[in-house]
Amino acid sequence: MPETVADAIERAGSPVALLRNAQARPTIFPVTPEFTNWRSEQLSWRTSVALLDQSHHMTDLFISGPDALRLLTDTGVNSFANFEVDRAKQFIAVNHEGYLIGDAILFHLDEDSFDLVGWFMVLDWVQFVGEKGDYDVAFERDANSLMRDPGVPPKLYRYELQGPNALALMAELTGAPVPPTRFFHMARFTIDGLDVRSLRHGMAGQPGFELFGPWAEGSRVREAIIAAGREFGLVLVGAKAYSSANLESAWVPSPLPAIFTGEAMAEYLRWLPAARAGSLAGSFASDDIEDHYLTPYDLGYGRSVSFDHEFIGRAALERHAAGPLRTKVTLVWNPEDVASAQRSLYEPGTPAKYIDLPKARYGVYQVDRVLAGGADVGISHDVGYITGEQVFVSLASVDADHAEPGTEVVVVWGENPNSAKPAVEPHRQVEIRATVFPAPYSSFARENYRKN
Repeated sequence: MPETVADAIERAGSPVALLRNAQARPTIFPVTPEFTNWRSEQLSWRTSVALLDQSHHMTDLFISGPDALRLLTDTGVNSFANFEVDRAKQFIAVNHEGYLIGDAILFHLDEDSFDLVGWFMVLDWVQFVGEKGDYDVAFERDANSLMRDPGVPPKLYRYELQGPNALALMAELTGAPVPPTRFFHMARFTIDGLDVRSLRHGMAGQPGFELFGPWAEGSRVREAIIAAGREFGLVLVGAKAYSSANLESAWVPSPLPAIFTGEAMAEYLRWLPAARAGSLAGSFASDDIEDHYLTPYDLGYGRSVSFDHEFIGRAALERHAAGPLRTKVTLVWNPEDVASAQRSLYEPGTPAKYIDLPKARYGVYQVDRVLAGGADVGISHDVGYITGEQVFVSLASVDADHAEPGTEVVVVWGENPNSAKPAVEPHRQVEIRATVFPAPYSSFARENYRKN
């Protein structure tokens, strides 16, 4: 029988000990790393049109049956009023104590039929609740290509078109002007004679379309996109650039899920395979796993929380909502301090933790200390470089008193002591000055994300 998370915690001694030294690699996208170079590919969704392949790095959980919507309503903090077929939403779930388990994109495909797409953390929780509860539902899981059985293709292709030329390219592909479609609404198009479903959304404030359909038709759709895209400056985007796109839209992709303590979690951890526990990285090193938990408000999800229905964790989340609350911000790291950390690789002595580009995470859950006046005022999440702004940034959750743009803080980079994770080499901690900016960092993205 495969090891469960409960087994792994017992072996390691505690959740923190397990996650700190987990041998899981940082999250990677199993597609071509670079088609040209990640800098030019990053720029493409701002200046022309980018084609990004989402088919391999996310998991699909297909949920169907007469109780499918009731299950989603019971586990999601979102409002499901008027959630009709051909709509989508960012689905957010919390534990019984109101702490964040995770988020994913929920597609309403048909009557009593849904597809929950994203990292597996929140998908696992929804499936567990559905299997253990009194729900008439069926699940079909299509794991990402790192976890799927070798030789088995994905069920769906999923391509993303983003950038100022996306609308014109879609018109060329479909042979007609693109009809107005509201943000996170779906539509159907015909591309090269094939029926293609599309989700309307945006990235970094630019117009975008997420196209999906049966895997067997994916290569034909992709070839049609590439052929039509030549006159619009289409750029193929690889894993390196794509993995950094969230820094521009200010989405934190993998916050540590609050699953290791609390009501119903003992049974859940006995159900959950150890391979999906993840790994914990960064300078924030409390031995109490609950110190790493977040609320939806810490990540800017307050606008998605709706108390118009009963759901797991509602009462606790209402208490969290009463404050005090942290604010999601962008931290722009001081260029001299970043360069100093990188320069330490060429100097005598133990260097600073290696800073990779464009994304510098070295665990599934990246959690670094944010200080002001020597005191902890928040945590820093994803870290990386934005070519279009020429800044090195991280997304962070900070106390309200330190969330004002222009506030000076310090990020502690590196682990002490060094953990045994594969991506961790002998290194020393360093302090890097940073300045608070809004999230998203780009004013264009902040003002145009939902508009487009």
